[in-house]
Amino acid sequence: MFYGITNLSTFVVGAVIIVLLPGPNSLYVMSVASRAGVAAAYRGACGIFLGDGILMFASAMGIASLLRTIPAVFLLVKFAGAAYLAWMGIRLLRASRQGWLAKQTPTAALPRQASDTQPFRTALIISLMNPKAILFFLSFFIQFVDSSYAHTGLSFLILGAIVQTCSAIYLTALIFGGAFLAAQFRRRRRTSAVATGLVGGLFIAFGAKLASATLR
Repeated sequence: MFYGITNLSTFVVGAVIIVLLPGPNSLYVMSVASRAGVAAAYRGACGIFLGDGILMFASAMGIASLLRTIPAVFLLVKFAGAAYLAWMGIRLLRASRQGWLAKQTPTAALPRQASDTQPFRTALIISLMNPKAILFFLSFFIQFVDSSYAHTGLSFLILGAIVQTCSAIYLTALIFGGAFLAAQFRRRRRTSAVATGLVGGLFIAFGAKLASATLR
């Protein structure tokens, strides 16, 4: 046992797999990078780090037990998050349609969204409503801390640092990947519109997934 952490290697493998799974967090950051640039995308990444940190703290404080005791609270959070993700998806679909129909020059950039001007706040909300993060931190995350250890706060801090490090590496790759895709799409207006529409559809799918999520 390492500082109250049980099966550390299993946690690391699980954390890497969870981080690599497609989700609204990573999708949003990459889309911001493609539309608004690397700096804006990193502001969004900071929002994700803060959101994940809040979920980690909530896990350490035993919020999962509270949500199981009061199911109505979990339902409220779940459906509010699902509605927000669906709303983001609908906005992206509308932008995709406008981009497809608009008479733009061949050098037109990818459609920008209102959320691109406040990527930190938008990413923070998406992170707090992210079904993958909610289920990971409130179910999987807490299973690797030995409750009999005298300093469980340190255990959660180490686990959180591992997750945030994996997330930072992955988001960095996505940010520069998104910037590269933007350069490729810049001269292909309809291709960029289709890409925006696909992202919007995925956000709606994530919302539907969250609406059907259960807290084990």
